[in-house]
Amino acid sequence: MAITTEPALLPTVPHIGAAFQSLITDSSNWLADNYVELIIALAIGTAIFFLLGAIKRFAARYVRNNDGLTGYRTIIVKAIARTSKIFMLMVSAQLVVSFANAPTSVDRIVQGLFTIAIVIQAAIWLREIILGLILRRTSQDPDQHETLHSAMTLIRILVTFVLFAIAAIMILDNLGINVTGLIAGLGVGGIAIGLAAQGIFSDLFAALSIIFDKPFRAGDTITYGTTTGTIEKIGLKSTRLRSIMGEEVIISNTNLLDMEITNLTRLARRRTRFGIGVIYQTKPDDARRIPGLLKEIVEAHDANFIRSGFIGFGDSSIDFQLDFDIMSSEYEVVFEGRHRIGLAILQRFNEEGLEFAYPTQTTFTAAPDGEMILPYPEGGFPVTVTND
Repeated sequence: MAITTEPALLPTVPHIGAAFQSLITDSSNWLADNYVELIIALAIGTAIFFLLGAIKRFAARYVRNNDGLTGYRTIIVKAIARTSKIFMLMVSAQLVVSFANAPTSVDRIVQGLFTIAIVIQAAIWLREIILGLILRRTSQDPDQHETLHSAMTLIRILVTFVLFAIAAIMILDNLGINVTGLIAGLGVGGIAIGLAAQGIFSDLFAALSIIFDKPFRAGDTITYGTTTGTIEKIGLKSTRLRSIMGEEVIISNTNLLDMEITNLTRLARRRTRFGIGVIYQTKPDDARRIPGLLKEIVEAHDANFIRSGFIGFGDSSIDFQLDFDIMSSEYEVVFEGRHRIGLAILQRFNEEGLEFAYPTQTTFTAAPDGEMILPYPEGGFPVTVTND
């Protein structure tokens, strides 16, 4: 049995000249048959164009007169001021062809151009709104202006790229082009770029997190790990601190945010604890007076007394604890206050005859049968004291 095959039919491609001639013919017939509707539509379209232009000029003037404001109204008006004339023209053209019953060929061309214009204009509006919201969120912290300026350059590039990439895909899709491969390619390319610049993006997003979340700002004193210092500069990749010992400490933003951070600047007070030990020869009545004496000393130096009392029997001392707050967030003030209170305690204990304990060892000397060996003080035991 013979099998016959026929060549596949290939789609015909219209000749450009014939298509253009058809467009001219349809347009001429449309103008001849619908000139009244067309005149009315042109008048309405022109009015819409000038109305949109007036709104744009009003928005631009409002932005110039309120430069520096970052409220929601200003953000919206700035977006309106970015309306393009091409968009306004295509809106007017779309109204004209819709009202005047334009032929299919003309309507298809205007519809395609209108789709392109509105998608691009929407991307421009969204870009202005997103960047405006970011600026509004961070404008309340003038100390981070330099970091924000550097970050905004990268943010502006990223936002612009993402929005216009989406706009391009939407335009191609509306024009009937298969964009599946393009989306897949962009996805693979984005993953490759992300993996290659993982460290850079990690520190960048950490910097943005610091700017937006504000766990600390320039001038704050923080503690992380074993380091305590004052923030001097928050960069895109690292943060610089001046430690209390004077050296400059540089740490990457990612590593810094991975640690537990204590912001000392936001404290209205700082608590200090002293451990105080007195000798075992201290009389019980004198020991009972110690918490009251410590309270008097703390309050005499404008600090806030919290608590004080006996906490245990040490190897060489009777141990007390003192907690008090110095009403300042500045480290130098706290350091000076702690210094004055500590010396005041030393002076007052000397005046009261209270002796601070220090580590000691006591050695008792005896014969093999347990009998004490002379010489030793009359009425007592031979004692050898060794200071450690």
